[in-house]
Amino acid sequence: MEYSLRAYEYWLTVYRRVWRGTIMTSVLNPVLYLAAMGIGLGSIVKKQQLGLPYLDFVAPGLLAAVSMQVAAVESSFPVRGAIKWNRQYFAMLATPLRVGHLVAGHLLYVSTRVLVSVCLYLAALAAFGALHSWYAILTIPLSLLIGLAFAAPISALSAYADEEVFNPLFRFIVMPMFLFSGTFFPVTRIPHGLREIAYATPLWNGVDLARHLTLGGPTLWRSLAHVAYLLLWVVVGVWLARIAYRKKLVT
Repeated sequence: MEYSLRAYEYWLTVYRRVWRGTIMTSVLNPVLYLAAMGIGLGSIVKKQQLGLPYLDFVAPGLLAAVSMQVAAVESSFPVRGAIKWNRQYFAMLATPLRVGHLVAGHLLYVSTRVLVSVCLYLAALAAFGALHSWYAILTIPLSLLIGLAFAAPISALSAYADEEVFNPLFRFIVMPMFLFSGTFFPVTRIPHGLREIAYATPLWNGVDLARHLTLGGPTLWRSLAHVAYLLLWVVVGVWLARIAYRKKLVT
């Protein structure tokens, strides 16, 4: 664990130098989305169509989406850069650190980035009056789980593939999930076939659970199913990341 914290400390040191460039994505973008979609568009969406105000519907979806976006950004170019461009990982492996420590340290850093962004976003939700249950505090560990469910497999992809994969990743996977995984409208409005694909995404599982937590009264078995599915993505992603890191850095 000590060695993993050493790798984690490196990423924190880097972030202290570049944190100003993340203010827009971490703070302003979610608040602007919340204001535009929840208040602007929400003013013309009838409450009867969803059974609740549109602001209350879209806010937890954006919370889950923020976790996904932060994790995806921090697990793509930084990982590729540490292997190919700046080669920090090779320098780390010249010390007692090993591949497992590099993976764990980077995921700890991603978790920190997600945690800070989500806490700021929850403060904005409280200011907009979009939190209606004490269960909403559980969206913090949920957001960490959502972030890791994306960070782990994307780290594996970033280590294994060249940087050309990032444009298709964000254009054809991350962005469609952001738009069509229940963030802005119920998945039941999507045609069959596409609907089942949406249900299979980790973001929809995070959005659905976050929505139940912020509105109150999540059912136990449904919550456990969502958590188990997200944990599966984390476990498989970490396993793949360790294999990809080892292949690129050791063998």
